[in-house]
Amino acid sequence: MPLDHYITLGRSGLKVSPLCLGTMTFGEDWGWGSDIETSKKVIDTYIDRGGNFLDTANIYTKGHSEKIIGDHVGKDPAKRDRLVIATKCTGNLFSGDPNGGGSGRKSMMAAVEESLRRLKTDYIDLLWSHFWDQHAPIDELMRTVDDLVRAGKVRHFGFSDHPAWVCVQGQYEAIFRNWTPAVALQIEYSLRQRTVEGDLIPMAQQMGMGVTPWSPLGGGILTGKYPRDKMPRGYLPKRDWSAPTEKDFDIVDVLISVATQASGDGQNPRAVTPAQVALAWVQGKPGVSSTIIGARTMEQLTANLDALDVTLSEAQIALLDEVSDVEQAFPHPFLDKVKTVIQGGTTINGDSRDPWPLGPDNDDERH
Repeated sequence: MPLDHYITLGRSGLKVSPLCLGTMTFGEDWGWGSDIETSKKVIDTYIDRGGNFLDTANIYTKGHSEKIIGDHVGKDPAKRDRLVIATKCTGNLFSGDPNGGGSGRKSMMAAVEESLRRLKTDYIDLLWSHFWDQHAPIDELMRTVDDLVRAGKVRHFGFSDHPAWVCVQGQYEAIFRNWTPAVALQIEYSLRQRTVEGDLIPMAQQMGMGVTPWSPLGGGILTGKYPRDKMPRGYLPKRDWSAPTEKDFDIVDVLISVATQASGDGQNPRAVTPAQVALAWVQGKPGVSSTIIGARTMEQLTANLDALDVTLSEAQIALLDEVSDVEQAFPHPFLDKVKTVIQGGTTINGDSRDPWPLGPDNDDERH
């Protein structure tokens, strides 16, 4: 699949590339990341390959990420108009100011104006609510989004890192009040993080939101760079929330095996890396529209973009699914056991037996 095989984002007419260029690494203001010239080259290479979807945030590298994008493409109408630029509000850049961040009307209005200034553009194609603000009423958030859209400053809206029930509440507020609904959901999703398959992804599919996974390489662990016998002592992945577990290393072992199988097998034209397998796996999952990739160097960008050329067999996908499988929260394990009961059958998982067995070890009240 080429980078210019554009996909409509959720229930919208907005067309985006299957891989989105994440720009959290643009700027060195956090002590790591790409310098300005490298960031510009990354943008140009991504565009030259057919990419049109950039993702940033007001707080990335203290606002510098947005400024780099604005200085390079925002002020150039020929480049800016063909791009889909997504940015985020909610994060607070003003220490000590309680209204400097969050999903309240005052904060959101100010954040959008500041992002427009840094991005050197008149409009934001996709505005994300970056995190769930538990102190801001959801109807205030959705009404503010609608006002920003009606004012022409925002084109589309999406939720990032919100619980499923909050997204549904916000979506129905918008539907019933004729406000602007969300068209996308940005969440962590990878072979290391599959709990989102329980509620968030099915919710997004039902509510018309295209999913854009972040951290598809699990903080770098899924690149295969650090197998269990070569892990640096005391290593903690950057930009990830947890150190690798034994299960993570099991996943990496299978990734390396699948990458070896896929290299030169007739379906894939070049050598395949574990990172490319991990990206191909997540991009092929139901509900996923565009996967967010990061690139601190040109080499990382090229390698990540080449994942679009990787084709995985059903058997290889099954191996990855099995090694990364997680038990979802209640009620999902319970509902899996009673599917045939719901459908009027008398079997559970192929076994013909009483669907509600009672006995010495199972004498609780029937539900």
